[in-house]
Amino acid sequence: MARYFDVHPVDPQPRAIGQAVHIIRDGGLVAYPTDSCFALGCALGNAEGKERIVRIRHLDERHHFTLVCRDFAQLGQFVHIDNKVFRAVKAATPGPYTFILPATREVPRRLLHPKKKTVGVRIPRHRVVQALLAELGEPILSSTLLLPDEEEPMTEGWVVKDRLDHEVDAVIDSGDCGLEPTTVVDFSGDTPEVVRVGAGEPSPFL
Repeated sequence: MARYFDVHPVDPQPRAIGQAVHIIRDGGLVAYPTDSCFALGCALGNAEGKERIVRIRHLDERHHFTLVCRDFAQLGQFVHIDNKVFRAVKAATPGPYTFILPATREVPRRLLHPKKKTVGVRIPRHRVVQALLAELGEPILSSTLLLPDEEEPMTEGWVVKDRLDHEVDAVIDSGDCGLEPTTVVDFSGDTPEVVRVGAGEPSPFL
């Protein structure tokens, strides 16, 4: 049965954040709210956690996992980003965007797209996520909480707890969550490509 943490959306309780991060560090898988619906997340080095996400979502090897980062300093450790791309990404973050970029050697090989050697990265605006990232000290390996054969991602903590009580180790509910997944922009080619239109305005990248 999953632990359930009810946290304040603006001023999350340090005790609850600390307990949730302990679960992540201990190899757990958590469902947590973001500025673009709920996500499944685990520690970067948690190979079993990644496979649990794959099983829950029925993902294939072409799926781009996302490293949810606290800030640009952290993001820059895990992806290669030139000046032009940096300016475009900087202007759109923090916010509901995921950017696909060439990965550095800091990213475990199992997390890379098998052909492109890329990974998704994002910097969210959500206060609870920022608190988790500050306490954890590294990115959270994440994927949108969109269940197989469903068109809409999950956006309510009590629904997540009900549906995934025996699939995840913790559910973090702040009552404040985005209703759409991120807009995904692929910067791995010669020109940016919007591969999914979501909560973020796509026009700057078209």
